[in-house]
Amino acid sequence: MRVEQLECLVAVTRHGSLRRASEHLHLSQPALSESITRLERELGVLLLDRRRSGARISRDGRELLPYVEAVLESVSRLRKAAGDTDLASRLLRVGTVSTATSTLLNPVLRTLAEERPESRIEVVNARQEEINEGLRRGSLDVGLVNVLAGDDPPAGLVDVPLLTGPVVVVMPADHAFTAREEVAVSELLDEPFVAMREGYLMHRLALRVFGTHWPRAWASTDGAELGKAMVADGAGLTFLPRFSVDGDALQRAGAITHRPLAGLDEEVHLVVRTRAQGRRTAPLDRLLTLLQTRAAGLREVPAADRIA
Repeated sequence: MRVEQLECLVAVTRHGSLRRASEHLHLSQPALSESITRLERELGVLLLDRRRSGARISRDGRELLPYVEAVLESVSRLRKAAGDTDLASRLLRVGTVSTATSTLLNPVLRTLAEERPESRIEVVNARQEEINEGLRRGSLDVGLVNVLAGDDPPAGLVDVPLLTGPVVVVMPADHAFTAREEVAVSELLDEPFVAMREGYLMHRLALRVFGTHWPRAWASTDGAELGKAMVADGAGLTFLPRFSVDGDALQRAGAITHRPLAGLDEEVHLVVRTRAQGRRTAPLDRLLTLLQTRAAGLREVPAADRIA
């Protein structure tokens, strides 16, 4: 049983419908309904009467509601009493699609650990929608995601731009394509390809680039870091934002390199995503400041000179 599930039930009761409750909580209706369904399974009672006209709290739900509210009130008092000195305020949970990890995120986390050794940091590799959901539910404090021009953050979330770069073809440093100034999409069709799994922006771009004609052999993986490792091991080529490769440890070690992808003018933007109205702590504010400062420094340094 999770506090968020109890909050969902109370929101439906107070707002009178799943739709209004989902808007208040900045959750999708399916996610809200599923959260309450899981609570019903755990408790073994039907908490909502779901009808075509909408959902309302059931008789059993009304009987249990005072206990639910008492639990939430106790949790609220606990958080208030603990203040910014409790474990929750010291724990930072960062969701990332694993872009610019070596050059941006890792140095920032090292700096934060040196400045605030009492802080704990969890880094979770996830797809973009999973990061959005984690931010909305409060299980994540910060998200690092890739977006395209015109992509707006989901309701209740805000973005701050960090880095921008073109899409490049990533290859082993000894690949024949390193002799080219750029690589055409048609040339990729005869090469093994490492795609990002569905739910990542680079998968969305792959669909746009390849359409219905994908490379003869391809595999999919989670996130840029695994993708680069697979390229270094000879599993195939991939494409990523240039800022995800420039200064990366595998590039500095001479294992991978990149060339421009011909005919694709789309740029990818790395943003830091947070809740619009979430609880802010000193470690969280410092993390956001460090990310923006580090990103500004990377924008000023030539790619060939970047080090972690």
